[in-house]
Amino acid sequence: MKLTIVLSVLSMACCTGYSFGQQQIHETSAGYDKPTEALVNENLDQWQDLKFGLFMHWGTYSQWGVIESWTLCPEDWIDRKPEHGKTYFDYVTNYENLQKTFNPTDFNPKKWADAAKAAGMKYVVFTTKHHDGFAMYDTKESDYKITSPNTPFSSNPKADVTKEIFNTFRTDGFKIGAYFSKPDWHSDYYWWRYFPPKDRNVNYETKKYPERWEKFKNFTYNQINELTSNYGKVDILWLDGGQVRPSETNNQDIDMDRIGGMARKNQPGIIVVDRTVPGKWENYVTPEQAIPERPLDKPWESCITMGDSFSYVPNDKYKSSKTIVETLIRIISRGGNYLLNIAPGPKGDFDQVAYDRLKDLADWMKINGSAVFATRTIAPFHQGDYYYTRSKDNKEINVFHLSEGDVYQKPVEYVFEVPENFKVGQLHILGHKGKLKWSQQGNQVHVQRPATDLKYAATIQLHSK
Repeated sequence: MKLTIVLSVLSMACCTGYSFGQQQIHETSAGYDKPTEALVNENLDQWQDLKFGLFMHWGTYSQWGVIESWTLCPEDWIDRKPEHGKTYFDYVTNYENLQKTFNPTDFNPKKWADAAKAAGMKYVVFTTKHHDGFAMYDTKESDYKITSPNTPFSSNPKADVTKEIFNTFRTDGFKIGAYFSKPDWHSDYYWWRYFPPKDRNVNYETKKYPERWEKFKNFTYNQINELTSNYGKVDILWLDGGQVRPSETNNQDIDMDRIGGMARKNQPGIIVVDRTVPGKWENYVTPEQAIPERPLDKPWESCITMGDSFSYVPNDKYKSSKTIVETLIRIISRGGNYLLNIAPGPKGDFDQVAYDRLKDLADWMKINGSAVFATRTIAPFHQGDYYYTRSKDNKEINVFHLSEGDVYQKPVEYVFEVPENFKVGQLHILGHKGKLKWSQQGNQVHVQRPATDLKYAATIQLHSK
């Protein structure tokens, strides 16, 4: 069989609202520096086998149920509730004082790991620090952190939630990803209080005040050094805030070679995702709330919310289980990974509806998981209601068919194409016990399937002669 890869140009945005112009889209889609280190490529190949991961945006902002960090940023109008501050500066003060009431006493990472593992998730990416600068780990660089005496939860034995999450999920066999925001809107080295902030960028001229910018570079380096030194094995360093990069105008070069080299020294083989900054430190690309139309010629991952928001919002509108399954199928058929975001609330737990969705995913994965994990793309990728994956040894093709409703209630005739020269030796439908009538004429396969209680999507698994 011959595998064809087609490059797709897609619009991407930061999970923080960062969007790009057309030229930047072109550069991000076209440029990719394949890592040269064998351990990194080995880790990337293993990561591509995993297919499905859990993303968690969590911080003090969950108490207000507002978009993560972004209500602090003055560049765009974001609706701020009057009770949170009459002026912008009142709002910022009250936001930062959320540290003094953050006490997520229901925090139980084992509950999350159990539900995620059953649902087929195999890696986790957690927001150790978002743009607001509040560290969800025990940094020594700042007192604006969950382990500070200023935070009520600091007296809890599980106060270092990053350590608890990483240790718990690692014990359950997950690869571990540390999300870290390069910009820090709490740091006086990034948003210097001498000047008002204007937008998401550093609010002073770094070339005019190089000593201050150097302090920010060291601050960032030291925090990432902590995360990659003190928290066990970390497989992915997921860096957000693509505006922090070299620039001819207000340069925000934080010396990624120094940071990446340190991370690789601390964690040999670690995947570094300096997202939206093409080059040697963007080891895979990260379309947000979107799926490429075709496979990309580089490793990629779509980060998509289970609800409408990355952060916790009361009464959020959650996607249906069928939609989540279909999203997974579309992503893996195009060679990507699916990083599904679920946001913990202020007490430290998911909404019950999130657990309900994970349970539905677990039931579907029990039947169809062998067609999901450790697979790769194969032409024609997608035709009509059919989506394709293949085993890495090319001996097996999986054809997913999306149902019209939640459950197949009527007999179905499947008609689909397979690659040229692929001769079907065995064929079965995952989860279906009875015999099947099927035939192959050239590269077209016909399958007669009786009524069944299979949900969301059926998988026809083909084995070559």
